[in-house]
Amino acid sequence: MQDNQVIPFDKNRRHGRGATANPDGRFEVAERDFIDDGWGTAEPDDTERLKTTVTMERPKSILSRNMSPDLPFDRSVNAYRGCEHGCVYCYARPSHGYMNLSAGLDFESKLFAKPNAAELLAAEISRPSYQCKPIALGTNTDPYQPIERKLKITREIIELLAETRHPFTITTKSDLVLRDLDLLAPLAKDNLVSVGISVTTLDKSLARVMEPRASAPHKRLAAIEALSKAGIKTLVQASPIIPGLNDHELERILMECRGKGAESAIYLLLRLPMDVAGLFENWLWENFPDRAARVMKLVRSTRGGKNYDAEFGKRMVGTGPYAALINKRFRLACQQLGLEASKYNLATDLFLKPGRDKQQMNLF
Repeated sequence: MQDNQVIPFDKNRRHGRGATANPDGRFEVAERDFIDDGWGTAEPDDTERLKTTVTMERPKSILSRNMSPDLPFDRSVNAYRGCEHGCVYCYARPSHGYMNLSAGLDFESKLFAKPNAAELLAAEISRPSYQCKPIALGTNTDPYQPIERKLKITREIIELLAETRHPFTITTKSDLVLRDLDLLAPLAKDNLVSVGISVTTLDKSLARVMEPRASAPHKRLAAIEALSKAGIKTLVQASPIIPGLNDHELERILMECRGKGAESAIYLLLRLPMDVAGLFENWLWENFPDRAARVMKLVRSTRGGKNYDAEFGKRMVGTGPYAALINKRFRLACQQLGLEASKYNLATDLFLKPGRDKQQMNLF
């Protein structure tokens, strides 16, 4: 039996979702469970599917900073909390605990949007002390998840960055990024933007259960091709690599993406911080019972016998013989395919603070 077992949520109600359960948030002081009181009201109708709700929030700041030596950026913007793509392995799931919500189904169905994100960002990059460095979009939750189609918060952020000539990167699993080609293509000519498309698998069946509301693999490949043809530096992010589940696809993923025009590549090994470990393992046992034990054994072999090791220098790529083999395969494939095994360096010398022209006019 698996470790970190949690009670699965009714299959009918979670159809089309990634997580199999909705355990209480890690900051909750009590655990909750349904109890039949004899009146037939203990649980919702199992024919009613879990619906997505979106709550508007207005934070006081939007630019997040980090000092991690594992990351190629020191600042990022996330327009949303939670992500409807429902990727079961998502390392950002535990962040929903800060909202007193579950890292499970709550994370992918109870979303939060920040409609004033562009306004806040404009204020932050207008400060006299602000020093321009690339801003990463999509570091915690996907900037092009389904609700972006209607809310267009990411597009508003990009419009601001385009106006101010501020460099930025995008990481997404959605071909919705192609909607904004009109903004991205001109910026690419001045080396102000790069787009990373995350390709986890080319197997539609695996993608459907592992990341149910993200774009299908063939659509991501088409997005890479369209971005590349538009002159936009495009990177393939082969992540997460899951030992015993999708690691055999690594070379083929890189080859297919290179054929569509990707110029650069990175990979990340599966990360299972905090609540994610139990959610992922339960998902494995439900969907792949024949290999669940082996997958978890291999995962732990890359993490010093644990589900996860958060130490800098290890958390992204793991340790041990199996992790070293994946790294060697990645490096060799990149060499053979002519892929740069890194992210891009973007221009920072074109930046103009918001409202600079108007302020200059006011002097006359």
